[in-house]
Amino acid sequence: MKIKFWGVRGSIPSPGPEFVKYGGNTLCVEVCLEGLDRLIIIDAGSGLRLLGNQLMSTQDSEKPFRVDIFLTHTHLDHILGFPFFAPIFQHSTRLNIYGPVTCEEDSLEAVLGGQLSYRYFPIRQVELAANIDYINLKEGSFDLGDGIQLTTKYLNHPLLCLGFRFEYEGKICCTAYDTEPFQNLFITDPHDPAFDAIMAHEGEAAARDEKLRLEEFFAGADLLIHDAQFTQQEYEASKRGWGHSPLEHAIKSAMRSQAKRLALFHHDPMRTDAQLDALAEMHCDSQESDSTEVFFAREGMQVEL
Repeated sequence: MKIKFWGVRGSIPSPGPEFVKYGGNTLCVEVCLEGLDRLIIIDAGSGLRLLGNQLMSTQDSEKPFRVDIFLTHTHLDHILGFPFFAPIFQHSTRLNIYGPVTCEEDSLEAVLGGQLSYRYFPIRQVELAANIDYINLKEGSFDLGDGIQLTTKYLNHPLLCLGFRFEYEGKICCTAYDTEPFQNLFITDPHDPAFDAIMAHEGEAAARDEKLRLEEFFAGADLLIHDAQFTQQEYEASKRGWGHSPLEHAIKSAMRSQAKRLALFHHDPMRTDAQLDALAEMHCDSQESDSTEVFFAREGMQVEL
C-alpha cells in the first residue's frame, strides 16, 4: 500500500511563497494497492486537479480506467477539485464515488454535481464523458473486492462526516478528518439553574464511549491521517465546535491506539511553512510520541506501508 498526498490544506487553498513546502492545495489522498489495476482516492479537494493531470499523462486514453473516490463529506474544500479532474472527461473512465448522505433532499450526485452547472462552471454534469456511479455510505464494514476491506466511522463535525479504515494484505490506512474531540454537550455546572445531574452524567458517558470507539477504529493502523488544524491553545481559545482537532489531541489518540505512523493533516489555511516547521520541531520528536512516528503531511509526500 502506497499513500501519496496531493492536497493537505483545510478550508480553502492557500497559494503564495509562504505555503510552498507543505503545499496550498486542499484535501486529496491517493492510495495505490500493489498488484491491483485500481486506484483509490480519498477526497476531491483542489489537489485532485494535479492528480488527474498526472494520471492523464501516463494513462492510455482508450484503455478502461477504474477509479474509486471516497468522500469524507461534501464541504467545499473536499469537493472543489472534482470539476477539474481530467479523467471525468474521458469515455474510458469508470468512476465510483462513495460518500455519506448529508442531505435528505439532495442525493450525493446532486450535491457533488451541483458545481457542474452553468451557474458555476462552463460544463454541465450531464456532459461528462466518464461512466460515473454514486454510492451512499453509512457507518459499517464493507468488502470492496480484490481483498480490500473498508470500515467507516462517523466523526464529530458540523456536517455528517466519515472516517475510513482501508485494510489490504495486512496493512491498514486510517483517516480521521474533519473531526474534533467528542464532548459532553449538557450543562455540568451544579450551580447552573438548568443543571440536570442525570443528563450531565449521560452526556459524559456518551462522549467517553465515542472517544473509545474512535480509538478502537484507529487501533494498530500502519498510518493514521488525522485532523490537526489547531493547536490546543487555539482550540480552547475560540475554535470549539468548528469540527477540527488540536494536534496535541491527535498525537495522544494515535499513541493510545498504537498507530505506527501519524500524519498530521488538514493544515489551517493561514499556517505558514515556518509556523508548521516550528510546530514539527516541538511535537514530532520520538520522545513525545513514544512508539508512534509523527509528521506533518506535505503535498507530494509519499508513504509506503
